[in-house]
Amino acid sequence: MKRTIITVVGKDTVGIIAKVCTYLAENGINILDISQTIVQGYFNMMMIVDTNQMQKTFGDMADELAVLGEEIGVVIKCQKEEIFDKMHRI
Repeated sequence: MKRTIITVVGKDTVGIIAKVCTYLAENGINILDISQTIVQGYFNMMMIVDTNQMQKTFGDMADELAVLGEEIGVVIKCQKEEIFDKMHRI
């Protein structure tokens, strides 16, 4: 399984989760775990997803999600699980 950590941060607006999840579903990306919170009007979401069935490259997905984030007023970042784990091991 190829797992990716996706984070979404920004001012809360209607439809953030719907738009991100629609992109993931359209690209064969399965959500394994999701956590989201809103603190004083700021939206924060972390997802662990399985990209095994995705037809795109990791770079293309990350770029497209970054553009989607700009369109909806949030910042979307993607990291491969193994890199995320190594960064947080220290």
